[in-house]
Order: sequence, then C-alpha cells, then structure tokens
Amino acid sequence: MIPFDNLDFDAVMAQSQAACAALSDDDGGLKREVLAHAGNRWSLGIVHLLGVAGTLRHAELARRLDGVTQRMLTRALRQLERDGLIIRRDHGEVPPRVDYTLTPLGKGLLVGMMPLWRWIIDNASAFRTARDRFDNERNSTFVEPRDGLI
Repeated sequence: MIPFDNLDFDAVMAQSQAACAALSDDDGGLKREVLAHAGNRWSLGIVHLLGVAGTLRHAELARRLDGVTQRMLTRALRQLERDGLIIRRDHGEVPPRVDYTLTPLGKGLLVGMMPLWRWIIDNASAFRTARDRFDNERNSTFVEPRDGLI
C-alpha cells in the first residue's frame, strides 16, 4: 500500500504531467485504449481469472464470468489478444477447442491493478458514506413531478 500521508501530491502531479507531455499522439491514444482494459468489467475479469486459474477455455471463462454475453466475451478476448495481454491457442480440432492464457504483459496489468484494488478496499467505507450522503441529500431535494409534467 502506498503511504498517502507522506505523499508529496504536487511532486506526483508534476511527474504525471511530465509523463503525459512526453507521450506522442500515438502513445496517448494507445494509453487510453490500454487503460480501457483496466476500466472494463469483462476485460479485467478475464485477466483476473486467467491470472488465478491459468489457461482456460472459452466456455469456462463464460461460465465463470457471471452475466457476460457471448458477444461481450468474444469482443473482450479479441481486444486483450490484440494488445498482447492474452494468447489465444486454437488446437485445430473438431469440435473446436480454443483456450486462453495470460501473457507476461497481462500479468503486469494484473500486478499493476493490485494497488488500485487495495486502495478501493481500504476506502470502501468512505465511498459508502459519501454515496449515502449524496443520495440522502439528492432525495431530500427531489420534487416529484405533478400531473405528468416535468
């Protein structure tokens, strides 16, 4: 865990700005596309499952990712494969047998996400308190529309 009490926030922001300024337009686009994996429920779920369970077949991933559609799973797998985070292995058999494995780059994403997950867990109570406060304030000022008028 990062000790935030001793963190020089201004220095971290200066480093962040320097890193962003050093990115080419192509690198900036790549950064956004790869970071989309970190914010995508299915991509992160796939990376996590492969990190924990090792190589898995398409059907097994679908079973373990509660709520994922066939289309979303296939799409996420293709994006992860394109970015080099997973390897797709087609065994060339009938019926088809395809499995997926996390690459070293994918393992790096998983390891990189751990501090964020730890931060979320450590601050879950503060998030819940803020949400409750927001929802209560919002609900107390909301006026119900009358006669179907908004």
